[in-house]
This record gives sequence, C-alpha cells and structure tokens, in this order.
Amino acid sequence: MKTILNGRQMAITIDRLCHQLIENHLQFEQTVLIGLQPRGIYLSGRIHQTLLKLVPGARIDYGKLDITFYRDDFNQSKTLHVPSETSIDFSIENKKVVLIDDVLYTGRTIRSALDAMLDFGRPASVELLTLIDRRFSRQLPIQPDYTGRTIDALISQKVRVLWNERDGKDEVVLID
Repeated sequence: MKTILNGRQMAITIDRLCHQLIENHLQFEQTVLIGLQPRGIYLSGRIHQTLLKLVPGARIDYGKLDITFYRDDFNQSKTLHVPSETSIDFSIENKKVVLIDDVLYTGRTIRSALDAMLDFGRPASVELLTLIDRRFSRQLPIQPDYTGRTIDALISQKVRVLWNERDGKDEVVLID
C-alpha cells in the first residue's frame, strides 16, 4: 500500500480545486454542484463547504446523484445493487453543472451520471471535477476539467480514497 495523498495534502488539494472553481464561476449564480453517490459525496460536500467559506454570501446549489440504475452493468452483476439517495431540489435547466466524484477510472460512472442528470433537465454545460484521475485506464473519451492528482496505476491496482467522516482519516492510497 502506497500513500498518494495524506490528510494535509488532501486539504491543500481540495482548497486548490475550490480556487479553480472560483476562477471559472466567480459568484456561482448559474452554477450548481452535484456529487456522485456513494463516494463522490464526501469530496463534493467538502468542496461545497469550502466554497461557502471562500465566497461569502454566495448561494451555491448542491445536490447528490445516485447512478445505480443508469449503470451499463446494472443487470449483469450477480450482486444486489442498493441505490443511494438522490437529492437535487433545484433546477439544472440551463445551468452550469459541476459533477464531482472521487476517482475517475474507466469513465463509465461519469457516462452513467450524464444519463441520470438529464432526468433533471438540460444543463447549459457540464464540467467534471475529480480528486484522482487514473488517466491511462479510460474506456470512454471522458476527461476531468478539474483534477486533484493524476496518477498512473496498473489495472490490478486499486485507488482507495479514505474520508474522515466515513473511514476515520483522510488519505488516498494505492493498493496492489
């Protein structure tokens, strides 16, 4: 097991990602944030809270999206898929949507998220923010607009993002 980001590095990375969002979206009048269930919501929650501190007075719509029933492998697995909560209580029609997930691997999760998101309206644009980009593992032509760290990992290796809220500490590790 190799540490990619420790807790302090994660905090700095999240802060940098927030500043990049502020550069491109200023007061967030037409921008919404959507975190992908189940693990992207930890990153999106941190991003949302940090942005509220960095842009005082801004109203930043934030939702959570479950993609369980939009996955292309939904009916192929022998395991029971248990959906998480979808919570989007605002319109995304003609808004700039920032999708947020912890790890970008094959791109299939993001493709599913795009399908699921369209049930809530037609956005003006969609951007992707990921904490970790496994750039040489893509199966679909999907690339992040905002990246915390880009890594090269073997297909046999797993990237695990640990969150204090769930796992008791903040850390990103590469597992052989």
